[in-house]
Order: sequence, then C-alpha cells, then structure tokens
Amino acid sequence: MILLNPKSYEWTTLDEPSRQLMLDTIAFFEAKGKARLKQDDRERVWYADFLEFVREYRAFATLMTPAGHGPAGSRWDTWRNCAFNEILGFYGLHYWYTWQVSMLGLGPIWMGENKAVKQRTARLLQDGAIFAFGLSEKEHGADIYASEMALSPQSDGGYLANGRKYYIGNANQAALVSTFGRVSGSDDYVFFAVESQHPHFELVQNLINVQSYVAEFALHDYPVGEDAILSRGANAWNDALNTVNLCKYNLGWASIGICEHALYEAINHAANRHLYHMVVTDFAHVQRLFVDAYARLAAMKLFAMRASDYMRSASDADRRYLLYNPMVKMKVTTEGERVIDLLWDVIAAKGFEKDMYFEMAARDIRALPKLEGTVHVNIALIVKFMANYFFFPADYAPVPHRVDPADDAYLFQQAPARGLGKIRFHDYNLAYSSTDLPNVVLFRQQIELFKRLLATATPTEAQQKDIDFLLAVGELFALVVYGQLILESAAIHGAVADLIDQVFDFMVRDFSAHALDLYTKPTSTAAQMALCRDMMVRPEVNPVCFGRMWKTVHALNGAYAMNP
Repeated sequence: MILLNPKSYEWTTLDEPSRQLMLDTIAFFEAKGKARLKQDDRERVWYADFLEFVREYRAFATLMTPAGHGPAGSRWDTWRNCAFNEILGFYGLHYWYTWQVSMLGLGPIWMGENKAVKQRTARLLQDGAIFAFGLSEKEHGADIYASEMALSPQSDGGYLANGRKYYIGNANQAALVSTFGRVSGSDDYVFFAVESQHPHFELVQNLINVQSYVAEFALHDYPVGEDAILSRGANAWNDALNTVNLCKYNLGWASIGICEHALYEAINHAANRHLYHMVVTDFAHVQRLFVDAYARLAAMKLFAMRASDYMRSASDADRRYLLYNPMVKMKVTTEGERVIDLLWDVIAAKGFEKDMYFEMAARDIRALPKLEGTVHVNIALIVKFMANYFFFPADYAPVPHRVDPADDAYLFQQAPARGLGKIRFHDYNLAYSSTDLPNVVLFRQQIELFKRLLATATPTEAQQKDIDFLLAVGELFALVVYGQLILESAAIHGAVADLIDQVFDFMVRDFSAHALDLYTKPTSTAAQMALCRDMMVRPEVNPVCFGRMWKTVHALNGAYAMNP
C-alpha cells in the first residue's frame, strides 16, 4: 500500500528504535485526538504539548543530530526523516513547521566550522530545544544579496549586530537563531548565532494568525563574539543556499501527509452519503475525481521517495539531487493543491466544517508551494539543468534505493552552491523505455516533440529572458523529470501497472495543457506553435484499468479515521 495509514503502517524499512519513534509520534497525536487537534488549531494554541513530546522522546535530537555529535542512534538519515515529515504533515502543518524551521536553523550550524556551537547545539537538542533560521528580510524577502543585517566591528575584536529579520519561524522560543548578515564596511557575508531570549533581541511581532509563531525580530546592538560566528564570506553564502537546498525537500513530504489524511476523510464521507437515491461514490464523475486524486497523490510519493535516494547518494561527483530537490519542493507541493481541489469538488461544503481535518488541509496546502522559494523561483532554477538533461547524458552507476541506517554526511560537507549548469544526468530514456504501457508510450512521444522544439525551434535570446515564456518551458521540462523518477520508483516499490498507466493518463493531459499554454504565448514562433499543437494529445482510455483503480480507491473507505 502506497499511502500512509497510521493505524496499520509498520515502517519495516527502519531499524527498530527509529520505527518505535514513528509509532510513538503517531501515538501522541492519536491520544490527543481529532477534537483537541482541531480546537488547538481554531484557538491558535502554541503546540507546547508537542514540544514536550519532542523533549521527552528526544525526537529532534535523534533525527537532526549528525552522527558523531550526539548519542548512539543520532544521525542525519534522510529516509528516516521522510517518515517523520510525512507523519507531522498528516496530523497538522504547524507541528511539521516547527520541525522544518528547526532544521533550517541547524543547517548553518552543522555546515559551519564552529565546533563549540556544534557541541552546544547537540546538548540543546537533547534538552528539547527548537531552532530558527534568520535569512529573510521584510524589504528584500529571500534576496540575500540585499541583506541589511550588519555586524559592526568593535575595538575588543567582537561585533555589535543591528538589523531586522522577517518571516522567521520559531523565533519566539528558538534556543539559537542562525542569522545571516554582512560585516559593516565590507562585502563579507557572515552567519552568526543569537539567542531569542537575549535582552538585545526584540521579538517584534507574530506575522501569521495561526498556531505557529512566524516572527519579525530585531537586533539592537546585540553583542556577537567570535565564538558565535558560524561561517564567513563565500562559506556563509554557500551555507545559506545549501541549507535551503537541503530543507526545501521537506515541503513535498508535508504536502503528501496532508493529502493522505484528507483523502481518507473524503472517501469516508462520500462513500457513506446518499444523494438522489444514490451513494455519492456511485456517480461517474465522483469516481473520476477520486481516481485522479489518488493517482496524483501516489505519483507525489513515488517521486519524493526516489528523490531521497539521489539525495542520500550525492557527492561532489554526483549532484543530480540539486534538480530533484526543487522538483519535490515545487512540483509535489503544487500537485498537493490539485489533490485537495479534486477531493473538495467531491465533498463540497463538508470541507468547510470546523470539525473536519479537511478544513485545515484546504487552508494549509496552499502555503507549501510558496515557502522556501516560490514555484516561479524553483522553475527558473531547474531550467538551468535542461540542456545537459536532454542533450548531454552521462554514465552513472544505478543509484540504489537507500533505506540503510546511515548518516548522510555529504549534505553538510557539500560543494559550493554554484556550477549548476555543469551538472550532468543519466539518460532519462532508461526509465521511459522500461515499460510499454499505453500512456507512457504517448508521453514518450510528447517528450520527443518537446526535445525537437528545444533543438530545432530553440527559444531565442529574447524568449530566454522572458520569464513568462521560460516558465511555460519549465513546466514541460518539470513533467519529464517528474515522470522519469516516478517510473524509477515504481520499479523499486512494485507499483502496479494499472496505477502507473493512470498516473501517465494525467501526465499526458497535463503535458497537453502546458503545451497549449506555450502555444498561446505572444512571442511563440510558428515553428514552436506547430510542435506545441502536435504535443496536445488525448490519453489512452482503458475502462477496465480505471475500474480496477476505482476499486482500490473505494477500498480505502473506513481504512482510517483519526481518534475522536
């Protein structure tokens, strides 16, 4: 079964202590119950009970302390972190958020060279501390070139920090906030650690009207010694980008967890409701909506699982994950929005009710595509890889499925965040030629037409500077990458042929829609438009295959409901 069911899933790929931690986390939420979960959400209650669980079970310490810095069992294991990500998303975005922004705050610490801060951080994690990442600013967003946070050198060799940061999760209670700025009078970037409870740290406001605390904070002559400096110059710059590259991956898993819970709730409602003397799930359009939602959700998870393998196997010689990670952040999260919309079209007004998990899901799923860089920013990033991906494949040994209990040390020792256009990829045709399912065959034909457009009707220099045009091209490229890793993952996880053909049913439709979008761009040339027309095709419809998929989805009725 591809979907998480907290009441039956066993996590057999995890070692026993890790598996038990996942079960303990589920037990915490199920004991809390749905009514209390929803009440805390409505009343915007700070999740002190969850943070107490984190402290008692040393959850963050176990999962986010690299090997060698904490007790036995502590390691940075991406596969294990995926499971925790999914569980937190399943029960509520804000529980996931405190984990996510702690991870962001820890990135510059573990990537830096300050051993004393690392030792202190490991102790704080053992005590249940949370962390924060002070990068964004109100006037500049994530434009770190324009950072105005300044360290002014003092005669004693230390610094005074002055400036503001904006949209900083956990900043109300973070033990340490990894803060990005520059040294006054120079172009030297710097990361330094500050304490949220320090008298020169001003917590200005909570920007968001939810359970989480997303702060604006200000430093007023905050004293910073050399013992608080995490990194300088190019290292600080690289640590900022590499931290975001590492952590943006989590957003896809939050979307997966949210959608899984919402799907259970939607099928439980629809399969037990009668309208016009029929069960709602007997309507043909309802079955179509459910099967499409299920296929899209399964694809999200298959892609994210395979991206984890590339992340865990990364090295200076293999940085392919730098394409796949922003895809998890951008593509998986936007697909999550589509899944919720499809389910909402089924359950309609029920999705607004205050006692439904779905009401939270419909609100929170919108946030994830907009965090850690917008969809537009991430598409602009991935198109840098497009030429090498299509035209200059390289030979790599196959990357295995990585479920081993290993520490992913490279993530904190990785190469500088540059040279993206030089990264090479294995031949995507290896995955696409692995099956002759009808809709995969159609999708292969669409890919070849798109590749022909890039080669023979190549976007002009003006088009390449036109962000609107480039985003349409990027959406088509993203679908090719998405399908490739889905097929690789399907082979690993034994996904049935019916599911994969149904996945590529929507992939063919989505490719056609994006081809139409590119066709309609004001600057598209006649040659480009002709190829776009050929890309617009109808998927192969197989009623027998669809019927089996509908039975799979309908069987989820009653499979899971959160404790009341």
